[in-house]
Amino acid sequence: MHRFAGIIADYAYVARSRLRYWRYGARPPAPIDAAPDAPPPVLLIPGVFETWHYLKPVRDRLVGLGHPVHSVPELGFNRHPIPEMAALLAAYVAHRELTGVRIVAHSKGGLIGKLLLVGDDPQAGGAGRFDRMISINTPYGGSPLAQYGLGPWREFTPTRPVIQELAAAPHVNARITALHSAFDQYVPPESAHLDGAENVPLPHVGHFRVLGLPDVIDRVVSRLND
Repeated sequence: MHRFAGIIADYAYVARSRLRYWRYGARPPAPIDAAPDAPPPVLLIPGVFETWHYLKPVRDRLVGLGHPVHSVPELGFNRHPIPEMAALLAAYVAHRELTGVRIVAHSKGGLIGKLLLVGDDPQAGGAGRFDRMISINTPYGGSPLAQYGLGPWREFTPTRPVIQELAAAPHVNARITALHSAFDQYVPPESAHLDGAENVPLPHVGHFRVLGLPDVIDRVVSRLND
């Protein structure tokens, strides 16, 4: 798709996701009860200022495949600091005694997800509840645009402590699949690339719209069930 047309389609996806908020309500559906032979539980983590509605197409596919899918309403618009959001999700998973959890995350959600993997590492005293993560358009190296942003956006500045802390923890990267668009207006290619992870380029333009594209969801499903 031409880059300009792709960006227009990208923000059209944002508009549709916002409208889903009014159609489906603020709270996500409760996860289905896990049968003994059910696929592993999946934790969905949206990006900054995103509600669970942005990941609804992914959620719908996974629920249809029998995964117990967890979207955590307390995340809200995911505007609080990355460590705070990671602690909230870790407590959610521990309270429900979930194990073998697989994370699907978008943008900031991937930074939260990597922090969960780091803190969960049994060799560092973690509980070992998380298995792997598939991230989509996550700025692992931060984003140069963050220096021009306000509030929560500034957390993605490459020199911020949380970005540096995550960069200093490459031992979990082998458990991450990082999908990234051919062109992302917020995340440059060098920031989306994660050394030691499975890096998967997507033949699409835009930061958001890939969350609703069937071929991207196919890639997520194949990695989750690999």
